[in-house]
Amino acid sequence: MHLTSLTLLNFKNYEHFEGNFSLKINCFVGQNGIGKTNLLDAIYYLAFCKSYFNSIDSQNIKHNESFFMIQGFFEKNLDKIELQCSVKKHQKKLFKRNQVEYDKLSDHIGFIPLIMISPSDNELIYGSSELRRKFIDGIISQYDKVYLDNLVQYNHVLKQRNALLKNFFEQNYFDNETLEIWTEQLIIYGEKIIKIRKLFLEEFIELFNKNYEFISSQKEHVSLNYLNSINDDFKAELNNYLNRDRLSHNTTIGPHKDDLEFCISGYSLKKFASQGQQKSFLLALKLAQYEFIKHKKQVKPLLLLDDIYDKLDEARFNKLIDLVGNNYFGQVFITDAHPERISKLMSSKNIESKLFNIES
Repeated sequence: MHLTSLTLLNFKNYEHFEGNFSLKINCFVGQNGIGKTNLLDAIYYLAFCKSYFNSIDSQNIKHNESFFMIQGFFEKNLDKIELQCSVKKHQKKLFKRNQVEYDKLSDHIGFIPLIMISPSDNELIYGSSELRRKFIDGIISQYDKVYLDNLVQYNHVLKQRNALLKNFFEQNYFDNETLEIWTEQLIIYGEKIIKIRKLFLEEFIELFNKNYEFISSQKEHVSLNYLNSINDDFKAELNNYLNRDRLSHNTTIGPHKDDLEFCISGYSLKKFASQGQQKSFLLALKLAQYEFIKHKKQVKPLLLLDDIYDKLDEARFNKLIDLVGNNYFGQVFITDAHPERISKLMSSKNIESKLFNIES
């Protein structure tokens, strides 16, 4: 799997961009704030039908323009594929494969396996539990369509149940029979989601530990713990929390409230780890994600590395380039603010690469 070419119109700060890419490593270099990361985000759009950084599509349109368009040509198992995403203000987003529009955007997820590593990944440590749930869901959804469908259905049912609770609160009445219809559906989809998340982590943790040891060269014990808001019986616990749900007019337990705990040597990564340990932890997470998706999909995902050099020390960065430059990894896209540095590094590694100087 690789991206052969990319064309942008009115995407973020780009009026127009065209590029043809190396099969191995592609480096976007230029001053900070020039738009290097936006090119990675455009590639991410073609894999996930959305931005990695801004979920509001219209805000990714270049200022004073009415639309944006992203077009990419891929080769996958000798097949040539054209993907096109276009967004017009106040209109539905269009996403096409080989000129045929998708009925549901979720049908595209997983078709282009892709991993992004970015400085914003720090939010996995410091941000809300929602981000850590999205991390798990994003990995599983790339290879398990049934899980993705269950997740979509669960969120729909959750929205309806919460709306009903709010309506009961505002109207000052309660109809348990009506609520029970949505509660039963919530349990059906919720139990499936929790089961798959736990099975995923059992496989994933081994890969994560291996990658952490490689990146950090340390023997520290690291762990990922799934924090389930439900102890055992989902239905019984929903009944136990019904009064709280009615008072808050919101469903207060379920897989939408679960979390992933990051620990090092038995202590909270957020509270007790050094910056170096946190960086190694996040990098190991993403490399394990790459390895996991590659195994499940039997194809090498695209790997996007945003501003990684300035976030890792030189030793860790060199280790990373050695790793992604070998044949185990496929096509890689890197952003860096120093053309000479990255060019010299690629030459010293004797890795096939192509460098793009990004200017205003």
